[in-house]
Amino acid sequence: MNEREKNRAAQLKLLTQTGPETPMGKLLRQFWHPVATSAHLASGTARKLRVMCEDLTLYRGESGTPYLVGGRCAHRCTVLHTGWVQNDQIRCMYHGWRYDGAGLCTEMPAEKNAKPGLVRIASYPVYEYCGLIFTYMGEAPAPPFELPRKDALEEPGIDISTREDLWDCNWLQQAENSLDATHLSFVHQWPAATRLGEEIGGAIPELDYEETAAGIRQTAVRPNSVRISNWTFPNNNNVLAAPPRPGDPWIHTVGWAVPVDDEHTLRFALFAYPGGEVGAELRRNGAIMTGRATDYTHELFEEHRLPDVGAADRIMAQDYAAVRGQGVVYDRSQGQLGASDAGIALLRRIIFRELEAIRRGQPTKRWKKIDAPVEMQRLA
Repeated sequence: MNEREKNRAAQLKLLTQTGPETPMGKLLRQFWHPVATSAHLASGTARKLRVMCEDLTLYRGESGTPYLVGGRCAHRCTVLHTGWVQNDQIRCMYHGWRYDGAGLCTEMPAEKNAKPGLVRIASYPVYEYCGLIFTYMGEAPAPPFELPRKDALEEPGIDISTREDLWDCNWLQQAENSLDATHLSFVHQWPAATRLGEEIGGAIPELDYEETAAGIRQTAVRPNSVRISNWTFPNNNNVLAAPPRPGDPWIHTVGWAVPVDDEHTLRFALFAYPGGEVGAELRRNGAIMTGRATDYTHELFEEHRLPDVGAADRIMAQDYAAVRGQGVVYDRSQGQLGASDAGIALLRRIIFRELEAIRRGQPTKRWKKIDAPVEMQRLA
């Protein structure tokens, strides 16, 4: 490998590193990210989280308000999530130090000359939206909670289902897959067409990619359809997913790939569809993911078949086989992009542009929600 190739490999590796002191980690921390589903955090309970290589404690106070603070007590560094939630504060089970939602220590019960107000652990703002708990881990002040919002999630008369899954690979592989419209003509036909594969078909699409105020608009034109992805920087995609049965309503799927660390990713998804009996029938027929992709590794990689699960889970399994098949952390210096990878190339150019702004101490792009509704699909 010559010097130029080494430099290229080093630059590409930067894109996969998400710790707080890495360039990519600093960029990702400029955005709101989902970190948990609301339903999995009851009042008066706490759970541990790891987000972008940082260990944290998520708890919901007795008032119902969620809080996100550091993962360990400042005293002797035991984990906080095993402690007691009292009112809207959390008390360490080891020696009783108590913290409020801003990370400020409020009590040191075993210390005679306690000065709890001098001790603070990390804390981050949180926001609940559509059944997900989001956080902002960058420098204050936090930007308005605007960019993750989607019109399809706020229409009257719809039902919304949430899904959280853990994948054992780097976040960027999943973000790049969402900007690869060509893979639908192959991955979702493997080993036989799933519902999405049946609707889209195997034709190679004509592609168009355009940077928008929010991210990237991906347009894939096939003989039977025009399919548009409303992709929001840096890790959020919005597409229409095929229903379990022909003729049923298509489902707005909004997904995030949130780094746990450089080798694991939390995948959050919101599914928006008609309410009432129509929605209930969609759920009964497998329109919403319920399984875990990592449970299907033997079927996918050893038996080369899809698991016997619902329609949405089969589509997810196909994506997992392709993305996890790249390895835990895909070495992009070994890959060769082609014309069909125009979306991935654009994403990398945008990321490198933003990273360069951070390196120079200059403002990055002020990404904002697209004002006009986004047409997602036209069928022939």
